[in-house]
Amino acid sequence: MKYTDTYIKLADFGRELLEKKSLPEGLPLISRYAKDVIHARRCSIYIYDRVDDELWTTLADGIAKIKISPDKGIVGKTISSRKPMIVNDAYSHPDFLPEVDEETGYKTTNIITAPIFNSVREVVGVLQLLNKDDGFDAEDVKFMVFFAHYVSGFLELVSKYKTVEKS
Repeated sequence: MKYTDTYIKLADFGRELLEKKSLPEGLPLISRYAKDVIHARRCSIYIYDRVDDELWTTLADGIAKIKISPDKGIVGKTISSRKPMIVNDAYSHPDFLPEVDEETGYKTTNIITAPIFNSVREVVGVLQLLNKDDGFDAEDVKFMVFFAHYVSGFLELVSKYKTVEKS
């Protein structure tokens, strides 16, 4: 597997992530690591808000908050299928949302996504990477599934921290 060295670095990443107590602290670390490993240009971590029935991300490398319906786009398809997706020609895919590119001013060429599950196997988010020079492949999917599972504990812990702080 081409990511052997990466898994060695994963232990350091995990220790650093466990020190983070909020999404604003942890999401940039997750993004940086995922982009570095896969060699993608952009990373977004969409959080699935069941109460408001929306997906949102504040992490698209400096882009303001993006909200989409959980039944729209590649990210929405990832939630409904509960499976990772590779789309190496974004604009030709029927689920691609070009309006997000229009809103952000960023041109998406290719996409890889993986659902993020909580401990009871509910989808709580989607890890998305954009624009890898040679396109995404099956090895990237393996890493994305592993990594989404790895960071799911952080997302669940952060929601617990928020619940404790509110009470």
